[in-house]
Amino acid sequence: MEFAVLLLTPLLGAVLLAVWGARPRAAEINIALSFGTFLAAVAVTVRVINEGNLTAANEQFFLDPFNVFLVTLTAFVGLTTAIFSRPYMRIETEHGRLSQGRLRLYHSMYQLFMTMMLVALTTNNMGLLWVALEAATLSTVLLVTLYRTPASLEAGWKYFILCGVGIAQALFGTILLYFAAEKVLGAEGVSALLWTHLAAVKGDLEPTVLGLAFAFLLVGYGTKVGLAPLHNWLPDAHAEGPTPVSAVLSGLLLNVAMYAVVRCKILVEGALQSSLPSKILMVFGLLSVVLSALFLWRQRDIKRLFAYSSIEHMGIIAFAFGMGGAVANFAALLHMTVHSLTKSAIFFAVGHAAQKTGSQKIEDIRGLLALNPTIGWGLMLGSIAILGFPPFGVFASEFLILTTAMKQEPWATPILLLALGVAFAAVFSRVQSMVLGQSTGRRLPHQPALLPVFAHLALVLLLGLYIPPYLAEWYRAAASMIVGQ
Repeated sequence: MEFAVLLLTPLLGAVLLAVWGARPRAAEINIALSFGTFLAAVAVTVRVINEGNLTAANEQFFLDPFNVFLVTLTAFVGLTTAIFSRPYMRIETEHGRLSQGRLRLYHSMYQLFMTMMLVALTTNNMGLLWVALEAATLSTVLLVTLYRTPASLEAGWKYFILCGVGIAQALFGTILLYFAAEKVLGAEGVSALLWTHLAAVKGDLEPTVLGLAFAFLLVGYGTKVGLAPLHNWLPDAHAEGPTPVSAVLSGLLLNVAMYAVVRCKILVEGALQSSLPSKILMVFGLLSVVLSALFLWRQRDIKRLFAYSSIEHMGIIAFAFGMGGAVANFAALLHMTVHSLTKSAIFFAVGHAAQKTGSQKIEDIRGLLALNPTIGWGLMLGSIAILGFPPFGVFASEFLILTTAMKQEPWATPILLLALGVAFAAVFSRVQSMVLGQSTGRRLPHQPALLPVFAHLALVLLLGLYIPPYLAEWYRAAASMIVGQ
């Protein structure tokens, strides 16, 4: 029952808002639907904690400690983003940047995007996982191009082409996976692509075919993660779309794509009886951290700046999952959580700052603490958190990753430390001037809609100071499951 509510609530919401999305109360409907989805996610999580792994619909859907925590995180960030988007999109409409018709498209596609994210996380079928991520791409292309400006259309086109090519590679990898599974599991149709069935026989799968499949799957889903050098779509899509879209792209879509990569890695490593997939993932992760750190220095647009920061942090997560082991996986899961919460909070603050100053250019945003203390504090605290200042949760997860790297992969530690230092300096120097620089504009009214910002940052602070025992056990179970599969 919880499965049905979890998946059907946003799907029916997409249909409802496709009709009513331009009405005065459409934003409230969007929030109510997102709240219903979040409650269903909590109910499913409670069942998994109490009863263990769950399956539904003839094993086509399943939940275990790994994906259920991402389901809850996705539903929560989806809810807070819907709350943030209510005043944000109203201002965009009042200023003539969006028509009522495009507002209806936004609300409908937002719920469809949430549906696809949740389907991708809960499906047991590797083929349906591919379908869900492709549908998420199509829905977010419409969201990225919502303003219909030349820049947004170019960004949407680049996003569609690059991710379309990437997802085509993932399709070929999925076909190869089916080819290998059919020889072991027999002609079971779609059952041969059920992840639980594949995990049970992964040691018997043809290693040569699985190795080739992983190459295509990593390129395909790695494009969605934004791993370098497959990242070119991400900065443009974040910069040109509405800020709520930037928040869910960075906070949710990248996590779901990384989830797909990790699921594939587990199967392939079991078939190859080798750590080669992990080493490849580590290389991609390190490359992403290094390149994004260098590109951060060149950014003049505030949303592009934090888009490259997302590439950096997904590289850190990829590197941690590549190292493997219970501690590294625990740290990667924790980093996925705190990055999702922190980066979405930053985009919330950045969205209001850009609206109030009328520009996304870093040089045009100065003295936010003087112009609007609420926005200024939100951006400053969010930036401090994402840069890894203690006692925020990002510091805790990065500390675990670095100390594990010193023990397991000492050759990579200096590279990682140097890249993190460069990224720190690049982001800090720009945020400092935006928050503390000399103000040239008039004082702006306070923005009470920043409650989601401080709610997210409070959770990130809590995870840095104290991880509740049930949550720590949750992470440990997921980390051990990834290691033990």
